[in-house]
Amino acid sequence: MSISKQLDFLGALLFRGARPKRPVPRSPVADENAALTKRSRELLLAAGAAVLAERVTARWNPRMRSTAGTAFPAKAAITLNPRLREFGPEEVERTLRHELAHLLAYDRAGKRRIPPHGMEWRRACAALGLHDEQRCHMLPLPRRTLARQHLYRCPRCAIELRRVRPLRRRVACLVCCRAHSGGRYDERFRFVKAR
Repeated sequence: MSISKQLDFLGALLFRGARPKRPVPRSPVADENAALTKRSRELLLAAGAAVLAERVTARWNPRMRSTAGTAFPAKAAITLNPRLREFGPEEVERTLRHELAHLLAYDRAGKRRIPPHGMEWRRACAALGLHDEQRCHMLPLPRRTLARQHLYRCPRCAIELRRVRPLRRRVACLVCCRAHSGGRYDERFRFVKAR
């Protein structure tokens, strides 16, 4: 039996009774994510960041509870809380611009480290049309509170420091270090765990 006849035979076995593929309908969530990404690209192009506009992605994240949105500069990605829709399209747009400002600020800074809501971010907000933007939103989203179980005290002035996580390095009382050591770290004022 020739090779072409063998292939014909195998093809007949494999595709016997095969139905033509129906197109898979797109989900509404995929369409909404595509619309968010498209709007993000438009805003970044208007701000003069064409390279970043090509890389950016934006999507709704149903797992978000207390945060309105997050930005991931390394991936050029934004996620938004779907509950933002309850507050109207203006709030969705403002939060999208807020998070895009983070991406734009980090993109402009290059490899230089910048504070998340510093001057670079404020300049990026202005470039995206957000003036006097606040660091945090004031939306009535539920807040998660964590118990601060780790208590530390300064041996000199007894100032208390409560933390969710334990200290992993040496930390001294800033007030005492400024008053007695010219602002330099001094082991005498190192925080001691109280419980």
